[in-house]
Amino acid sequence: MSRVVLVGNPNVGKSAIFSRLTGAMVIAANYPGSTVEYTQGSFSHEGENWDIIDIPGTYSLDGISPAEAVADDVIRRAELIINVVDATSLERNLRLTLQLAETGHPLMVALNLWDEATTKGVQIDVAQLERLLGVPVVPVCGLSGEGIPTLLQRLHDAQPLNINVAPDTHWQQVGEIVDQVQQLSHRHPTLLERLETWSLVPWTGIPLALLVMGVAFELVRFLGEGLIRWGLDPLFTYLWMPIMRKLFQWLDGIPLLQSLLIGQLIDGHIDFTQSMGLLTTGLYVPLVMVLPYVLAFYLMLGILEDTGYLPRLGILMDTVMHRVGLHGLTVIPMLLGLGCNVPGALATRIFETRRQRFVAAVLMAICVPCMGQTAMMVALLGPYGWVGLLPVAGTLLVLWVVLALVFKWMSREPAPELFLEIPPYRMPSGRALAQKLWLRMRQFIAEAVPFVLLGVLLVSLLHSLRILDGLAHLAAPMLRTLLGLPEEAVVALIMGLFRKDLAVGMLVPLQLTREQLIVASVVLATYFPCIATFSVLLREFGGKGMLKASVLMIGVSLLVGSILHLVL
Repeated sequence: MSRVVLVGNPNVGKSAIFSRLTGAMVIAANYPGSTVEYTQGSFSHEGENWDIIDIPGTYSLDGISPAEAVADDVIRRAELIINVVDATSLERNLRLTLQLAETGHPLMVALNLWDEATTKGVQIDVAQLERLLGVPVVPVCGLSGEGIPTLLQRLHDAQPLNINVAPDTHWQQVGEIVDQVQQLSHRHPTLLERLETWSLVPWTGIPLALLVMGVAFELVRFLGEGLIRWGLDPLFTYLWMPIMRKLFQWLDGIPLLQSLLIGQLIDGHIDFTQSMGLLTTGLYVPLVMVLPYVLAFYLMLGILEDTGYLPRLGILMDTVMHRVGLHGLTVIPMLLGLGCNVPGALATRIFETRRQRFVAAVLMAICVPCMGQTAMMVALLGPYGWVGLLPVAGTLLVLWVVLALVFKWMSREPAPELFLEIPPYRMPSGRALAQKLWLRMRQFIAEAVPFVLLGVLLVSLLHSLRILDGLAHLAAPMLRTLLGLPEEAVVALIMGLFRKDLAVGMLVPLQLTREQLIVASVVLATYFPCIATFSVLLREFGGKGMLKASVLMIGVSLLVGSILHLVL
């Protein structure tokens, strides 16, 4: 089996081509740094099997950044290289092509975004480019699949470059090649291209950013509430509830199973939010209270990714971020963390230094609740309106700024300047959006539902064995004195180690006041990451780094919770 490696600059569509070749659904986004790990798959063509690896986008093989180091290591073990080149930016991309000549591996060029180049008035003589390079050059469109069959048919035509490459004359050779193969025709800028400029200028970009974020989160709320009100809640109420009642009657005489599967009756009735049974609360919380908001958020995030808006938001935020000692691209892991902290933590790999990665990861873990947790907080505090939600959001925002300033004061290392390629705006592909949404939702369901069921089961067992009462009694003085919470809230704190959304959901049966719900929500958001995020952070920063982060999280959580309790 031969090994193929996809190599190219960031944001040239390698992941889309990988998905087309393998049939695998990978998350591709229209901003640099979206691929933080290499992805491996396989495909067959004419009875021959191939391994294929999609490595992080890189501008060179100099090994300066982590992405370049990964690329260089994988390329050394390649048997065939497919260099994915952006047809709209031929001059910038060909330098990497010439660097690949030095590897001595068979090479072919996939001239991606061919349709976009044609639309922009970029004309490339493919036959002449192929003659100059001496390797197959195939125009393709990764999103639509155009040219992929031709790419497969020419795999065996790949061969090493037959031109002499001198590292100190790369750009000169690139210029000579581009002059011979590319022609540009003048045309007036489109409305979308004018919008690209407007979204980068502060006077127009900041109002546009506020509008985009406002519309996005309103759509998340609208879609989430609509799915709950008109779809999932009626489904559970009118179809699942009668089944649970009959099951409860059938298990009469077996109280342990009744308690574990159905939970406790509330005023003689099954309450999906409070009964704490595996088949009631264990399914209702993740599938009805959380899933709709997660789905809506990932849909909006996919649109922002694929249009190319996220890097523009990073550019706009760069000045503000530098004032608190951060890199402008910090906004990307924060936004990803709003969906799930795990991809947010992985996205910190786009930063160059360990300090930048550590600060961004800690800020996200403490101050950015995942969408599941946010959905639960909205469900609990939503009835109070902004009086309930604003204190939580405001506290997390202020805490984020304060912690960033503290990190800046403690470190003498200035935040690096932002050098970022800004991709053009592109219309999202419905197929790519649907694939990305399905992949993320499947991952959420696979991770969330088992943890929720495990948490509900654990709480039921601890309650039955009286262990929970002992833990609550030990923690009662701290909870009451510092945070103003009842001792039963220790259940939520324990479950927060597994799933933050489940932990917030466990506040429902406690009948807390608005002020107590605000304090509890902030404490649960800040005190410790869920086990999935913890494992990722442990892998990224090691035991020593994670110990520092854990001490900081717990200390900050108790301090902020105590202050909120005193204020409220």
